[in-house]
Amino acid sequence: MCGITGLYSFEPRTNRQELHRIGKAMTDSLIHRGPDSGDIWQDPDVPFVIGHRRLSILDLSECGAQPMESASGRYMIAFNGEIYNFKEIRAEIKKNYNHNFKGHSDTEVILAGFEYWGFEDTIEKLNGMFAIALWDRKAKALFLARDRFGKKPLYVGWAGSTLVFGSETKALAAQPDFRRDVNRDALTSYMRFGYVPAPFCIYDQVWQLPAGHMMALDTYLLRGGQDLKPLMSCYWSHKDALEEARENPIENLETIVDEFEEILSSCVSERMISDVPLGAFLSGGIDSSSVVAMMQKHSDKPVKTYTIGFNEEGFNEAEYAKQIAEHLGTEHYELYLDPKKALDIVPKMATMYDEPFADVSSLPTYLVSEFARQDVTVVLSGDGGDEMLGGYARHVTGPKAWNAVNNIPAPLRGPLSQMIKTISPTMWSKLRGGKPQFGTHVHKFAEILPKEIEGDVYLSFVTHWQTPKTMVQDGHERVIPLVDPEQQIDGLSFAENMMYWDTLTYLNGDILTKVDRASMAVSLEARAPLLDRRIYDYAWRLPMDVKIKNGKGKWLLREVLKKHVPEDLIERPKQGFCVPIGDWLRGDLRDWAEDLLDERILRDQGFFNYPEILKAWEEHQKGRGNHAMRLWTVLCFQDWYRQWVVL
Repeated sequence: MCGITGLYSFEPRTNRQELHRIGKAMTDSLIHRGPDSGDIWQDPDVPFVIGHRRLSILDLSECGAQPMESASGRYMIAFNGEIYNFKEIRAEIKKNYNHNFKGHSDTEVILAGFEYWGFEDTIEKLNGMFAIALWDRKAKALFLARDRFGKKPLYVGWAGSTLVFGSETKALAAQPDFRRDVNRDALTSYMRFGYVPAPFCIYDQVWQLPAGHMMALDTYLLRGGQDLKPLMSCYWSHKDALEEARENPIENLETIVDEFEEILSSCVSERMISDVPLGAFLSGGIDSSSVVAMMQKHSDKPVKTYTIGFNEEGFNEAEYAKQIAEHLGTEHYELYLDPKKALDIVPKMATMYDEPFADVSSLPTYLVSEFARQDVTVVLSGDGGDEMLGGYARHVTGPKAWNAVNNIPAPLRGPLSQMIKTISPTMWSKLRGGKPQFGTHVHKFAEILPKEIEGDVYLSFVTHWQTPKTMVQDGHERVIPLVDPEQQIDGLSFAENMMYWDTLTYLNGDILTKVDRASMAVSLEARAPLLDRRIYDYAWRLPMDVKIKNGKGKWLLREVLKKHVPEDLIERPKQGFCVPIGDWLRGDLRDWAEDLLDERILRDQGFFNYPEILKAWEEHQKGRGNHAMRLWTVLCFQDWYRQWVVL
């Protein structure tokens, strides 16, 4: 698990020593991703540099060091990630080509694969998480690739006339010619989702390589500043994989619980291979509890588990995690997050995420990563189960709400929506006995009342600012997969469509970004067994009623977990890493927020419809509305802008 970066200069008067210095600075900016060692390699014939920072997990010897040269000397690689089937690939190479391996790292194996099979054919064989940069010395071409689900990040763009790439944009920004111009279209998408969706980036002239994509950059054909997006090609698509799985449905449902447990157990076992200490995140939810149950089954000693708790009523799952840990016999650790700890963490977030990122659960995710890193270097997490097995509340309640809306005469929907919104979420919650999330759900229902199609309903569920184009001056929204006709799949129910859309967008843009940056900020590797291609294929071969059943999501995973944990610890409402940010913005975080929302600063920046933002802030402070998520989106951008642009 590492950080990768590099550059190719199209400046004709490039100084080799200066190029080396810049390459080293870009690589050193990623030291948190790889504190154990680091190096760069410079092509002796052309102005190309590739760099690598190493977090040693497998093959701790120098045989696993990068950048690594292929046996023939043709290729140089910088690789970030873990390949879980590398032993099988290694055996295939030795059998067919009698290749002599120097060490036992997965990097050396995939590098040999590139020599024998070529880049794309090798990429398609890999099962794991990865971001790869491969330099072909003979062809003078750069190849980039990112794993199927986008667990590992990879950015590519321009710094003047220099092509730059890296695991994080801070590496690109270390190139002296890098411009920090904000892409207003990307900002508009950010205001909707709370993250910048791939392939876009918050900076002009920079792109994220989307999940399941690769690039072949021929330096003879490239020119400085050109649009790189058309050069991205998809080697694996969710749509194709999903349609292929649905063409081969599972007929015998009597054995699916045992079959699914066997697949999950295998995926977990493979991800427990490590030459350094290993543990797990345990939130107390279905996903992480299932992963930990499988880990403990494969371990001859207690697995180390870590969780974060909250003192605020209605937000704490730490007690459930503790009970599950006690039942499974893990070595359990817990840490409670309060506003004062959050205030200490908040200034780190913009540095950690590089781009504005507004998922408030990034705070506890960072803290639990920092907490776990005191003991272990690798953790397993439960990410991915919700998207494939119907785990989000919207997958269950969304179709019900949409059916209810369709029973209301169209002319009444708009006025009814406005009437509901006249009562604040806080007041709605009080009317329901003080349930903290009830008012938010009522207002979500009000948002979908005027909608006409399922895609717009889904967007309302995942949107922070409902009309982002009106919030960003001169901003326009780019095409996103869920409204792209070429990405649609016929025959899916509304719930299945939401699961599919979540995988295309929310999983990659939010969940995996959150975990990668938070864990790598403290040099911790996080592995996600549920995001294995075998689980993805199996889940989409199943009918919907074994995913969502009797009004509850993740039925199949629940049934597996019930074989290991008492049912009363499982059957309770999903909370996830909910954070009481609304209360904190009225309390300990208020001064920090008001400093960022200074009217003069907002006006002079010229990005936002600032009167609307200040109105939301005032209403939130007076308790006339809970605008925490919308305000947090603006605050995270403002903090990012102050740290990365206003230098």
